Amino acid sequence: MAGLISVIVSTYNHEDALDAVLRSLAAQSDKNFEVVVADDGSGSRTAALIETWQGNVGRRLAHVWHEDQGFRAAEIRNRAILAARGAYCIFLDGDCIVRPDFVAIHRRLAQPGYFVTGNRVLLSRELTEKVLREGLTPEIWSVADWFRQRWRGGVNRVMALLRLPLGPVRYVRQRQWQGARSCNLAVWRSDLDRVDGFDAAYSGWGKEDSDIIVRLLRAGVRRKDGTFATAVVHLWHKEADRRWLPENERKLSNVIGSNAIKAQRGLSALKAAPSKTMARD
Repeated sequence: MAGLISVIVSTYNHEDALDAVLRSLAAQSDKNFEVVVADDGSGSRTAALIETWQGNVGRRLAHVWHEDQGFRAAEIRNRAILAARGAYCIFLDGDCIVRPDFVAIHRRLAQPGYFVTGNRVLLSRELTEKVLREGLTPEIWSVADWFRQRWRGGVNRVMALLRLPLGPVRYVRQRQWQGARSCNLAVWRSDLDRVDGFDAAYSGWGKEDSDIIVRLLRAGVRRKDGTFATAVVHLWHKEADRRWLPENERKLSNVIGSNAIKAQRGLSALKAAPSKTMARD
């Protein structure tokens, strides 16, 4: 595909990780992208950090923020979608470091009628702390470096980082929603509009990403597998508060059992009734 890509990075009060993510995005081989930071209510330090990267990341770095009212990842991603200018959106978590060809590979995998699901490798707590403390750059480590870290227990797997030309295998799971995560997900903006974006009816951690995948599939958009091409380096973090997970699982079950395509509280709800928010380039 040609044209601008929007990389939407979600974050909440994790400045050191976000700094590493923005550093990795600043080193992309493909420069025709923008970054929209979807900030779920962080304090002023996050805004100050983003300001230091202005002019150094892609063609544009925007900061979209709303008040801290608990975990509202779906809603802040929707706000970021509305602020984005690209025809293709890549969703990335603010603790997922990307390799230098991340945007270029997603561009190559982009295909009308499909969304692309990427994968990840998980760093241990100890290695994550070392990476952030010492400013290490795992996005440019060699395969030998990764195997050394695997042997030391610093990473959960290495094979996911390999590059394999899977060809037709990338379409094997084209109707399957299970296993897809929004920490590395690429969707055409037109398809996001089709399903009205993420559903902000999900509050608290969990299942809002599965919900949008289910609705995309129901809308006729198919899944393309970015495994062995787009892997990101996921930094360790404390487990999220899961008190709302049973309720979110119930909501997802209802969506699966319905014919829903549009979000209950999606992009159109924000357009109709904007609340206190901030967007800054």
